[in-house]
Amino acid sequence: MRAKSDEVDLTGQVALVTGGGRGLGRAFAVELAKAGASVGITARTQSQLDETVKLVEASGGQAIAISADVTDKGAIEKVVASLEERFGPVDILVNNAGLVTPLGNDWELDADEWWQTFNINVNGPYICTRAVIPSMMARGKGRIINITSIGAHTVHRYATAYCASKAAISHFTNCLAPALKEHGIGVFALAPAGPTTMHELLANEPNRSPEMRELSRRLLEEGQPMMDSSVRLLMYLVSGNGDSLSGRHISWDDSEDELTSRVDEIERDDLYVLRLRK
Repeated sequence: MRAKSDEVDLTGQVALVTGGGRGLGRAFAVELAKAGASVGITARTQSQLDETVKLVEASGGQAIAISADVTDKGAIEKVVASLEERFGPVDILVNNAGLVTPLGNDWELDADEWWQTFNINVNGPYICTRAVIPSMMARGKGRIINITSIGAHTVHRYATAYCASKAAISHFTNCLAPALKEHGIGVFALAPAGPTTMHELLANEPNRSPEMRELSRRLLEEGQPMMDSSVRLLMYLVSGNGDSLSGRHISWDDSEDELTSRVDEIERDDLYVLRLRK
């Protein structure tokens, strides 16, 4: 099994991680910095961002934290401008910020909360991607990782907003890839797993479904290897070794070596994408 940052050299590259104040976003930011990237981290809670910066610096990396809402176009443009001024143009974008709530029967949920999940999970990545693409195109290089979920292709009756939004971001990735390929930019959908603060919320919330609480408890108890695998796959994708998989939906339990060996088959049979088969 491949290692993570110790086999990937991102020296001289600049990364932007949204939702980087905790959980997987924090783990992604720290690992990117360990590999040599200068990292910009954004989320809405400044105190959490500051803690991530401390962890990055403790590992020998460098990072800046800029509080922003990913659905605010003007705020994200300022984040990108600040990051460029400090470290240079963005080479790697990790669209990690997201919501899993609201959960429950659709007819009992608040309609505005339901739509806010789409706003953050789909519109947020679009706004961030739109902000970095011109510079990437001008330089003929860049990699964008959209964090999706196995919920994009599985059924969770109490999480329709989350699942539908993640299906949307996976297909957005697949549709965007051909346009970016001619400019040397790769875009990937990565479905991670692992124990996060989101799972802590779900495991301890009495109003959640029993199935959702049990899954979250299991991830909290047993999920660290899943998180490690998720981080390792992120590093594989940003390293350039997976560029032939641009547009594809990659899951935390996929093997980098198998993916690389099956590139021709994946392209020929149009695998690792959301499709209607008849």
